[in-house]
This record gives sequence, C-alpha cells and structure tokens, in this order.
Amino acid sequence: MTKRKLPSSFFWGNSVSSMQTEGAWNEDGKGLSVYDIRPAGKNTTDWHVAIDEYHRYEEDLDLMKDMNMNMYRIQISWSRVCPDGDGEFNEKGIAFYDLLINAMLERGIEPMVCLYHFDMPLHLANNYNGFMSRHVLDAFVRFGKKMIDHFSDRVKYWIVFNEHNLYFQDEVFNISGYEKGSKTLDDMYTIFHHTAVAHVRLANYIHENYDDLKIGGMLAYQQIYPETCQPQDIWTAKKIQEFLNFNIYDIDTGHGYSPEVMQYIQDNNIQADIQAADLVEFKQAKADFLAFSYYCSWTISSEKIPDNVAPNRYLNFAGVENKYLKANDWGWTIDPLGFRNAITTMYDRYRIPIFPIENGIGLKEVWDGEHMIEDDERIAYHHDHIKALKDAVFLDGAKVLGYLGWGLIDIPSSHADVEKRYGAVYVNRSNHDLKDLKRVPKKSFYWFQKILKDNGDSL
Repeated sequence: MTKRKLPSSFFWGNSVSSMQTEGAWNEDGKGLSVYDIRPAGKNTTDWHVAIDEYHRYEEDLDLMKDMNMNMYRIQISWSRVCPDGDGEFNEKGIAFYDLLINAMLERGIEPMVCLYHFDMPLHLANNYNGFMSRHVLDAFVRFGKKMIDHFSDRVKYWIVFNEHNLYFQDEVFNISGYEKGSKTLDDMYTIFHHTAVAHVRLANYIHENYDDLKIGGMLAYQQIYPETCQPQDIWTAKKIQEFLNFNIYDIDTGHGYSPEVMQYIQDNNIQADIQAADLVEFKQAKADFLAFSYYCSWTISSEKIPDNVAPNRYLNFAGVENKYLKANDWGWTIDPLGFRNAITTMYDRYRIPIFPIENGIGLKEVWDGEHMIEDDERIAYHHDHIKALKDAVFLDGAKVLGYLGWGLIDIPSSHADVEKRYGAVYVNRSNHDLKDLKRVPKKSFYWFQKILKDNGDSL
C-alpha cells in the first residue's frame, strides 16, 4: 500500500470553550454569563476559575506547540467582549483575544473561533429568555459581525454555534439562555430556528464581505445504529439522523429545512417563528467546510419509544447497550469505525471538506504528585480514531481538513466535572480544590508529540 501521507496543510490541534478554560469571570469588565452564577455541586465545580487560561495562555500555547499542534479552536466569550450582550463593547475583553490570537500566530498555531458555546450573557437570559427572542438573535448577530470584522485579518476559520443540533433536542433548554417556559416542542423549534437564522446570517455576511475567510456548520454527530434488523429499528435510526444531523447541514449548505422536518412542523402545527424572509436568507447559505464533534456512537430500540414522541426526543428513550463495543465510565462507547462512518457519510452526501474538531475520551485520573500518568487507554483511543480518519481519506475518498482533540489540556467537562478528564496534559485541581493548577504532561502528551511531528504519517 502507498504510504498514507496527509497534506502538509492538515490541521492538528485542540478545541475548548471559553467558560471551560479562561476563568477570570469578573475581571477586566467581563459581564456575567449564565454559567458564572451556577454554584458548585457535590460532584461538580463552579465556573469561576476553570483552568485559569486567562492568565496562563502563554504556558498552554507552549504546551500545544511542544505537542506539534498547528491549530487551536477557541471561543470568544460574548459576555467578556459585550458585558450585557446588547450594549457597549468592552475594549479590555477584546484586547484579551487580541493577545491570545497573536500569541497563537507567533507560535505557528492557526486560530479557529467559535462564537457561541452555551454561555448566554445573563442580562439577555433574564430579560429576554435567551434565544427565544428575536432581540437576542439580532444582538448575537451584531456581536458576531463585530468579532468577524475585528479579527478577520488574523482568524480565517470560523464556526457560529458549538454542536448546533443540541438546539434541536431537550439540551437546548440548558444552553440557550432559556430561563422560563414549559420546555415545549414549540419552544425547542423556535430557539433552533432563531439560531439557524443567526448562523446563516453570519455565514452570508462572511461570504459577502471576506473572500479569504472560511465558515462551516458544526454539530455533535449522532452516529446511530439500530439494535436489530427489524425495519422499525432501522427507520427510527434513519429518522434520528435526518432530524439531528442532515437537517442542520442542509440549512448550512443552502438547501433549507429537511423536507421531512418541515412536513413534521406542518403536520403538528408547530409554532417556530419561521418567517418568509428567513427562508430567503437560507437559500443564500453555503458552507466552506462541515465540522462536527464525535466521541461515541449510540444504539437504539424503536420499541422503547412511547407513542407520539417527536423524533427530536427519540434519544431520550431509545438507547440500549451495544454488546459489540467497550465503553468508558460514563457509558460512552469507543467506536472508531463510527468516526470513519461519520466522515465518509457526510462527505459523500455534501461533497464539502469535512473537519472533525472535537474528539477524545473522558477518563478518571489522579496525579500522585510525582509519577507520570500512564494514560494508555487515551493513546489507544486517539490512535484508532486518527487511523479511522485516514481510512476515510485514503480508502473512502473523503476530503478532511484536520483533526482537533477536545480539551487536550484538562478542563472541566461541559457538566462542570473536573474529574472527567480528556487531556494529554493534567491540570492539578479537583472539583472543590484549586490546588496549584500545575500543568503536568501525561504519557499521551509524548505520544501526540511523536505522531504529530511527522503529520501522522506513521498511522
């Protein structure tokens, strides 16, 4: 077999959100977000410090460079640069991202920016119920355009919403600034539609004004297997993928809502604030790449789903154990072939470059203060998933831009659990004890260093 050499332009890197890294929750004029007021729990932390990257970004970027990474996907915190979300911009907040992005470029690390990763400005959540409101939609687009204009000379890769399909599931009520309501299907569809309009509006703005910028849709890819060959299981799996994968990318690529989804809206008289002008904007949309997160796959049984449940909610009921796959302590399966399947399926369908920008495994690890953490399970996970990516490229013909791991310097999980660690670098803190926040390379750090040095050619 010919040696499987990826292009020299291939991106290797790390992905994070602002609230899971920065800390500095009340410094330099930052406004409150909904995360800043969430208290610690028995098995969770608060969001005030995270890993203190606001003050330690130089050290963290040096670690990424030492691992031979050439991309870092960050989020610009809306409430850091615009404290109320719809008011005056905070120059000190913008200046922090100037420093961070310039420091990346000085190290040969390409920045990618995400504009929203769940942390709604508190003012907009309390006063407008977050993305339920067209006012918040407009305020977000204003913020996005300001960031694009300011950083366009240095940031060439953009995404708007992290894991956009989560806004078409019940998780939407935790991540959209939704503070009051009955969590109805109408509300879910309204919030999703408003975020879809925001994404399309900003993508169209980039394509109308900047020839050298690239923007893509991003979702949490739902790799779904039917439990059996019973046709109803297969149909249910197909339905989930249509609503939670293809519908989002269809909008991002100018095709508008999936016909299946739109028929469901009409048949069930769902009130989603879909306006004629929105659909005109949708027709103008295009994507330069399609990004996604991938951690595991899911297996479903149609028999577990109650009658008259929306496809958006099938996963609330249908999950069953996959006896063919191992799982981590949180029940997330380890399925590199599913990763290949995701890449190949999306490239075959859309013929647009694919970009997996989150991948990794959460493990329970404690540093004894002396010995290196031997995270062989993490090494095996990334080894097998990168190899699966290369299979998608060299065996299936997919075009892939890069591979970004998630939280490769330890961060609190999305549900505020520091003990669920994804990193190749240990950060010395626990949920309730900040300790010294020391960065300590694990065994996987040196594995990444070696693998990325030759652009992954050895896999």
